[in-house]
Amino acid sequence: MSWIDIGHIDDIPLHGARVVKTPGGCVGLFRTGPQQVFAAADRCPHKGGPLSEGIVHGHSVTCPLHNWVFDLNTGQALGADEGRIETYPLRVEAGRLLIDGTAIGKRSAA
Repeated sequence: MSWIDIGHIDDIPLHGARVVKTPGGCVGLFRTGPQQVFAAADRCPHKGGPLSEGIVHGHSVTCPLHNWVFDLNTGQALGADEGRIETYPLRVEAGRLLIDGTAIGKRSAA
């Protein structure tokens, strides 16, 4: 893995999200707890809604367009909805967010 520093955890509000732009498309950063952040595709597979504008709750995010809910651990849609979003390895070290640049580099443009 090739870890890339993408900012400080405090740049993301608790139970909120931010976006990181990559050559392959946007990645959403979702803060679910004081020291817990997940990285996943920012685009809902249903209608392309920006997940970073959705509601972060528990370890999930709800799409702002049609209320699809995704598990941020696995990317799997929950409930009756079918589909999934890509998730990416991310870690927090001394308050800094580090994302796996190798995994980000493998994603295709949206």
